[in-house]
Amino acid sequence: MLSRRLAVAALTLLASSSVALAHGPTRQKVVEKIAIDAPADAVWAQIRNFDALAKWHPAVAESPADKGNAEGSVRQIKLKGGGALTETLERYNDAGKSYTYRAKDGGALPVTNYTSTLTVSGEGAKSTVEWRGAFYRGFPNNDPPPDQNDEAAVKAITGVYQAGLANLKKLAEKK
Repeated sequence: MLSRRLAVAALTLLASSSVALAHGPTRQKVVEKIAIDAPADAVWAQIRNFDALAKWHPAVAESPADKGNAEGSVRQIKLKGGGALTETLERYNDAGKSYTYRAKDGGALPVTNYTSTLTVSGEGAKSTVEWRGAFYRGFPNNDPPPDQNDEAAVKAITGVYQAGLANLKKLAEKK
């Protein structure tokens, strides 16, 4: 009876340690919001087109999309100073002022399996833009290098969102 208990305990320990060793990266999330002194329709007009990213994000040189705002449209982003990303439009809701896109490979960003949603809401002369994303770090295995770990991924996406939203605010509030 004692040997059976020891065998069960050993198997339990072995099973739990192999689960711990198999642990990979965890999904990271970033949510940034900005209040803009402009009507939601006016703000949405600036960002509604999937290919308009270069018009309002200061780091983007080009952002053509092969099928416009149609789901499945592929946007090829070229960054100022070098680097590129390819993103696919997954959902587009013009009436809801929102769209969602995905990038399997982060390209110039230290992320993988990246999904993001941009949404504009508001009433009257005020609006809020929310940019949210979920992703994994660029290095999928344990012990990632510092430039591809969770912190680097979160920092990069946070920087992209903050820079874009700050510039959008500046453009939308320009009189």
